[in-house]
Amino acid sequence: MRHLFKRTFTYILFSGMAATSVQAQQQQPLLGFGTEAAKKELDLEAAFDKQLQANNLRDWMKRMTAFPHQLGSPYGLNNALFLRDKLASWGFDARLDTVHVLFPTPKVRILELTEPTKFKASLTEKPLKEDATSAQTKDVLPPYHAFSANGDVTAELVFVNYGVPDDYEELAKLGVDVKGKIVIAKYGGSWRGIKPKVAYEHGAIGCIIYSDPKEDGYFQGDVYPKGAFKNESGVQRGSVVDLPLAPGDPLTNGFVADAQHKRLSVDEAPAMMKIPVLPISYGDALPLLKALGGQIAPATWRGALPITYHVGPGPGKVHLKLEFNFDIVPCYNVIATLKGSEFPDQWVIRGNHHDAWVFGAADPVSGAVAELEEARALGELVKTGWKPKRTIVYCWWDGEEPGLLGSTEWVEKYQSILKEKAVVYLNSDGNGRGYLGAGGSHTLEKFINQVGRDVTDPEKGTSVIERLRSRTILNGTPTAKQEARSRADLRIGALGSGSDYTPFIQHLGIASLNIGYGGEDAGGDYHSIFDSYDHYTRFKDGDFAYGVTLAKTLGRSVLRFANADVLPFDFSNFANTVQGYTAEVKKELEAARTKAEDHNKVLSEGRFEAAADPKDPFVKPAVESVAPYLNFAPLDNALVRLEQSAKAFASASSKFSALPADKLKELNEILYKTERKLIHADGLPRRPWYRHQIYAPGFYTGYGVKTLPMIREAIEQKNWKEAEEGILRVSGVLEGFVGEVERALGVGR
Repeated sequence: MRHLFKRTFTYILFSGMAATSVQAQQQQPLLGFGTEAAKKELDLEAAFDKQLQANNLRDWMKRMTAFPHQLGSPYGLNNALFLRDKLASWGFDARLDTVHVLFPTPKVRILELTEPTKFKASLTEKPLKEDATSAQTKDVLPPYHAFSANGDVTAELVFVNYGVPDDYEELAKLGVDVKGKIVIAKYGGSWRGIKPKVAYEHGAIGCIIYSDPKEDGYFQGDVYPKGAFKNESGVQRGSVVDLPLAPGDPLTNGFVADAQHKRLSVDEAPAMMKIPVLPISYGDALPLLKALGGQIAPATWRGALPITYHVGPGPGKVHLKLEFNFDIVPCYNVIATLKGSEFPDQWVIRGNHHDAWVFGAADPVSGAVAELEEARALGELVKTGWKPKRTIVYCWWDGEEPGLLGSTEWVEKYQSILKEKAVVYLNSDGNGRGYLGAGGSHTLEKFINQVGRDVTDPEKGTSVIERLRSRTILNGTPTAKQEARSRADLRIGALGSGSDYTPFIQHLGIASLNIGYGGEDAGGDYHSIFDSYDHYTRFKDGDFAYGVTLAKTLGRSVLRFANADVLPFDFSNFANTVQGYTAEVKKELEAARTKAEDHNKVLSEGRFEAAADPKDPFVKPAVESVAPYLNFAPLDNALVRLEQSAKAFASASSKFSALPADKLKELNEILYKTERKLIHADGLPRRPWYRHQIYAPGFYTGYGVKTLPMIREAIEQKNWKEAEEGILRVSGVLEGFVGEVERALGVGR
């Protein structure tokens, strides 16, 4: 579903933070291992690396992408059985864990311009002789949005830019109302499901989403097949389920359907989209946009089509008709286990999904085959007599594309076991050529920096961390550049949603990482029929060097967690990061207060009327609510305790590996459950499925993360009472977290 470098992933960087030298990072001992154990671990990793073969990734990708393999398809089951049987042959206890989920597919798709001229959209992608699989028709899902509502609507069209809340504020200034209209939005600016959600909230009765060539078409480079970018018939499929409300089957959010827990109906499900939504190509979008009149779109809204962009409404009027099959289909998760020799009830979980919208070479098979090669290499190590101390669980999820269905249902099904046994969750998704991308729990930031220090970039011969450091020094913000030169660890991003780590970290509080490579593999293939073996091998990672690099990175991560004497969690970077988040929300509150005060002042002085162009429509702005002064003292005090406990833990940690076995087991169980203290049983306001109080997807960003989400979003929505409640709640979970760190220190003394 989500490639780290193509959508919402960013590195989080703050000013004014403590930094240690880069040289110090390079000299740090291996987290979780004493001197002799570290040497054995590095020797094991070298043996692991020698097993990895790029040709396996190539062969498996060609095989897995030969036919469409969306959720519920025959070839989806074929791939699941292929994965299971391979894993069993390498010594894993491998099985299919099947659940049944809602998966809508289209049966009627009509889009036509009815006024002032006539045009019927083709709604098809044209096959290419240069792309061997693009001419297939059997089992190919046409371009559509899963979890759209049925609908048959005709109305004037309005162009809404990216269709995010800020765009509707701009439309209001222009005097444009979308109530009773059909909107057309560009891909980009947010996750696709936000666009119809916000349109519905503003009264629209239908939504069309198109890929403007400025985003990923000819404006960016040569189009496919000459180049990697989207041609005029390419369309991005996808889900528009209300992911910020909850992932998983929208008929069973929070539970698995059984005799006691009945599914909701489609009409009852809160996460179902309420209006019809359809994706189209820029070839189909051009006549629709050309038919629009009204005011000229703001400069920042304009794309790269050969027209003057207008916002409407009308005179263009469109007819949109959509009908869907709302079927319950089998969802085949592949689960493979290597039992731990010393701590079988401590699970290191590794996952990537295997379903795709069509052929899915980049998304997800590039990551899925790297994971498969990891597993094969571990099987080779087992043949030499090696056994992991902890149980390793390899997973390939089904139904990720429609809304993280397979992973979410699995987590909900086994949540009581996972709460007790899951040590960490390590995720990948699509992969390509370029730079390391990492997001996750900041208790794992130091750990993944060490892993990246020990993995070599195949293009440059330096470590992947040092290559990323160089990129940041060249292209980062001033703060990022300064930190990249002086701070030992590069910062990792926080996790919102968009891939299978979501239920682990957001619902259960299992520390998680999401890893992938990219940045030199841009294109327009995402969720189209052209995400194919031919496209991938020409424009992404043709020699699969970065597929092997991904296997090295996550293979090391699995091995270190499986073998560590002391689980490699670190709390200093987490404390430092949450301090930064707190500074940010304070600044946002001050900025909101200043902005509202300035707005109200110029409003009272009549400046808006005086400056308005009399030939343009004028809508007088409303008075804005001015932010009060909130009491951050409880959070500040919790942060002081957090920093102190993190420092104490770091000082004592070098002695932990010498603890007796019973103490070591007790310590490790405390360590891997610390993240659980960051969730709250009540969840976030208006979306209780999301329980983590430090990281969550934004209510109006979808994939994109909101840190300290209850506080931050309350400030954005000017809900001052809820912001105060959020400060107390976050302070409370941090105090609980600190209590666990202090308990770990007590065991270690």
